[in-house]
Amino acid sequence: MNMTVPNILTVLRLLAAPGVALMFLYFSRPAADWFALILFITAAITDWFDGYLARAWKQESKLGAMLDPIADKAMVVIALMVIVGYSSMSPWLVLPATFILFREVFVSGLREFLGDTAGTLKVTPLAKWKTTLQMVAIAILFAQGVFEHYLGMSAMGMGPEIFQDVMRGDVEDLHGLWWKHTGMVWTGNIGLILLWVAAFLTLITGWDYFRKAVPYLKD
Repeated sequence: MNMTVPNILTVLRLLAAPGVALMFLYFSRPAADWFALILFITAAITDWFDGYLARAWKQESKLGAMLDPIADKAMVVIALMVIVGYSSMSPWLVLPATFILFREVFVSGLREFLGDTAGTLKVTPLAKWKTTLQMVAIAILFAQGVFEHYLGMSAMGMGPEIFQDVMRGDVEDLHGLWWKHTGMVWTGNIGLILLWVAAFLTLITGWDYFRKAVPYLKD
């Protein structure tokens, strides 16, 4: 195995996947949200760099081809698990996350079953767009957690009536409640919309892989 720079970046991204969850184990919020967000974005950026460098330096390898999709899936699956676990379990979040996780398990099972013929299920451009959308959506949802926690800290001990008065502008906003609430709402809505679009693309690419695998599933 040749540990080139692109392969090292891929391995680091793979190791960063569980690191996202560990941030919430070793740090309190909102520090954990910040560290998870920074770690996830950094790892997502390496997803572009390792492929670009491998092609530019002609260092494409079987190890990289094997680890790259695993690292992507690990990042997405673990990050979604953390986000759903720290959410209010809203079905608007749980459903797209379920579709994405189901597809990843299903396609991985197909590839394992096909064995030597798994090359039939090569990553398509639409699947790459799907992965990009997933990572952008997850990063934005991590940002929502940051806004949400800072809003909760600023509103601590404040009654609902006073909070509403501040949001209406009847009471001076001394703690920045308005921009924290606005940031929380916008990142939450944008993140959810992108996650649903990613889930839709996930189902389309999953069906495409299944269709390609059907001839190899016949007795």
